[in-house]
Amino acid sequence: MRRLRLGLGLLRATGIVALGLLLWNPVASRTLPGGDRPLVLLDASLSMIGRGSLWRTALDTARSIARGGTIWRFGDRVTAFDTAPPTDGASRLGPGLEAAAARGGPIVVVSDGGIIDRAALPADLLSRARIVVLPRPAFFDAFVAGIDGPRRVETTDTIRLKVSYGTAGMRDAGRGMRGRLVVSTAGRDLLSHVVSLPDSGVVSTELPTPASRIPHPGWTALAVRLDGVADAEPRDDAREFVVEVSPQPAAVLLAAPPTWESRFLAHTLGDVARLPLRVYVEAEPGRWRDAATLAPVADGAVRRAAQQARLVALVGDPAALAGFATPGALLVWPTIGGRDGDWYVEPPSASPLAGYLAGIAWDSLPPASAVSDLPPDTGAVPVLQARLARRGASRPIAVLSDQRGSRRATVAATGLWRWGFRGGASDVAYRTLIGAITDWLLGGGEGRGERFVPMTYEVPNGLPLLWRWVGKNDPQDIVMTLTGPAGARADTLRFDAAGRAELRLAPGSYRYAASGGAERGLVVVESYSDEWRPAAPVLAAQPGLGGARRESLALRERWWLFALAIAAFSAEWAWRRRQGLP
Repeated sequence: MRRLRLGLGLLRATGIVALGLLLWNPVASRTLPGGDRPLVLLDASLSMIGRGSLWRTALDTARSIARGGTIWRFGDRVTAFDTAPPTDGASRLGPGLEAAAARGGPIVVVSDGGIIDRAALPADLLSRARIVVLPRPAFFDAFVAGIDGPRRVETTDTIRLKVSYGTAGMRDAGRGMRGRLVVSTAGRDLLSHVVSLPDSGVVSTELPTPASRIPHPGWTALAVRLDGVADAEPRDDAREFVVEVSPQPAAVLLAAPPTWESRFLAHTLGDVARLPLRVYVEAEPGRWRDAATLAPVADGAVRRAAQQARLVALVGDPAALAGFATPGALLVWPTIGGRDGDWYVEPPSASPLAGYLAGIAWDSLPPASAVSDLPPDTGAVPVLQARLARRGASRPIAVLSDQRGSRRATVAATGLWRWGFRGGASDVAYRTLIGAITDWLLGGGEGRGERFVPMTYEVPNGLPLLWRWVGKNDPQDIVMTLTGPAGARADTLRFDAAGRAELRLAPGSYRYAASGGAERGLVVVESYSDEWRPAAPVLAAQPGLGGARRESLALRERWWLFALAIAAFSAEWAWRRRQGLP
């Protein structure tokens, strides 16, 4: 009997202990060995064929480490291995490292150490990899870092280019401290300016270039190069900037008085309309100034500009802007005299712009700060409505009208500039609204009716040209003709669901024309790349973990513990039944 009680107690204790462990569920970890052959990530950015080329050494190193295994190239993207010289204009290790870690096994990185996403790399993934750094030799380099300026100008304008330039590396004692910035187009020098070079780092200067010196109107690529400096890397001595020159402004914005609303509208209108824009502000009653230079402008000149423009935007006090004759398309945006409050914009109803505005998350947008009364117009079509504090009846805040071919849009809400100021999805909504209104206004006259536009008119060597779909319909593939250094060629823009497309081209200037559409323009792939410039390695050599990794396993994931608990309680029950015990 004693043996029976001892056996039954042991079975019950075993079952209870097993259940207790399952309830506690402790986690154990163990180290798993890696495979024999590593996966090698080979840096294929342009820096590997820059000054003191490391590409041949990197190839030999990767092959010897891989021992016939897998090699991936990484740069701006991750690609399969080949021995062709690198073409990527950036060095991002993150995507390749994550893909290699998911594959499992040892990881080896072969690079010059100059990657741009070091801060974003997960520490655990980076510690797993063996890193082989092939440092670039030190050299002195003077370069043009960037150009910024107005995208669209008139022939009477002065193009004020903000040019950033600098030096890097150790300078020889005999090298001078001065250089010359030269602005040119199509091999013709337009301007030359002597500058002092910094000991290191980047500085900026402004180069005022008369647009009248550009030999022909339309789209033109301006090149700014740094001459008179003996450096070791000539491929980063020049950058390019694309501008459009027109005989007269195609769009005019009059702000009386200037406000944040007019400022954000001017910036966005110049981008989405892709037309030369001139902005005049009335900071004092009766005194107009050019918004770009703050130079005084005669009232008659402002009125002539408004009469000649295809699109006029009147922003501010309706009484101060009432006397301007505008035969073209007209956008009226009163910012004075509205009813204050938090006016929340509601999803649009059926209108000519409904297709453009369908994808906007209206509930996430900041409210308008005031709404003005709209003049009675039986032919006006409401586009947007808003409710005060989301209660009560809706009031129209944007309407469209078309009378005898003259198109007019009125926006009665103040404070929409906060959409653009907030950034992100709100900024996209603001740009979409302004772009839709502008497209509708110009659609009745001389609007371009473009379905897509370039997001970047010029890109550094090795990076793709980016395009954005702006048409009313869903994105579709577009066949276009590109005329560049090698002649004319046909290519296809394949837009994704978000309306984005990219195109990789060799360095040069390309004039594009879409088949069956009005899209025309100029884009440039520069010879310049950040990869040409000397940079200190941000990766350090390390042995890595040889592909070993730790695996965590919870106790509930061990099937035999469940089986042990069930077997113990079942055996106790069966034994008790056999002995006639309860």
